[in-house]
Amino acid sequence: MKKIVSITLISILALGALAGCGPRSGDTGTGNETAGSVVIAGSTSVQPLSEELAAAFMDANSEVSVEVQGGGSGQGIKAIQEKIADFGALSRNVKEEEKAAVTKEIVIAKDGVAVIVNSESKVDNLTIEQIKKIYTGEITNWSEVGGEAATIIVVSREEGSGTRGAFTEITKVLEKNEAGEEIDNTTKDSLVQGSTGAVMQTVATTPNTIGYVSLGALGDTVKTVKVEGVTVSEETVLSGAYKISRPFLYVVGGELTEAAQFFIDFILSEEGQMIVEESGFIPVL
Repeated sequence: MKKIVSITLISILALGALAGCGPRSGDTGTGNETAGSVVIAGSTSVQPLSEELAAAFMDANSEVSVEVQGGGSGQGIKAIQEKIADFGALSRNVKEEEKAAVTKEIVIAKDGVAVIVNSESKVDNLTIEQIKKIYTGEITNWSEVGGEAATIIVVSREEGSGTRGAFTEITKVLEKNEAGEEIDNTTKDSLVQGSTGAVMQTVATTPNTIGYVSLGALGDTVKTVKVEGVTVSEETVLSGAYKISRPFLYVVGGELTEAAQFFIDFILSEEGQMIVEESGFIPVL
């Protein structure tokens, strides 16, 4: 009887040891047993990429949940100030007046801002100066830039949008006055849209329109315009030949939780950067 009990006890111990060697829920296979939640809020341009990264991460790490919210780059700064998000997502550089709220900036990808027109447009190329004049309302007819005689319908993003911030700054639509204050001179006649998708839809369905969207969001429903003779692409953004480009940032307002650090480590890994590339954006590693 004692012999039977001893054999049974050894078997139980052996099974327990084997179970301890196997992967646990939420384990990536590297021994990481992190659990918790991560919240990202901010740029709608970064949002689709964040969602792709979050989905892949959670597939491999079921004990960590990642929630992605939009609202614009300005909302990303506000979210970390109010401590309602681990990461604020920005599709532009951090502004001088925002730097006090940011303890860390993490570039997760790079992007070009494509200038788009309705597919029926005859315009193929614009200079930075022409783009500036169109968006400030100084140029109002397509015939002034090599197109047919028709009033230009300007489509823009909402204030606080990282795409708008990057676009207006690079094209000099955004200027500083004598007091050092930034003034966005986008024409008041512009059609303001609240997301990248809305800009694409408006330009695709409305003749004589011009807009700007993230390189990663480009589709075949609109026509891309060359800027200073250069087509927007990963190669031209990385080389600096295409002038309207920007970083995709996660900003932090304090110490990261273990779960948040685990997530950012994944993004900056080879696997994470492969997802960046597959999503149409430019890896940083």
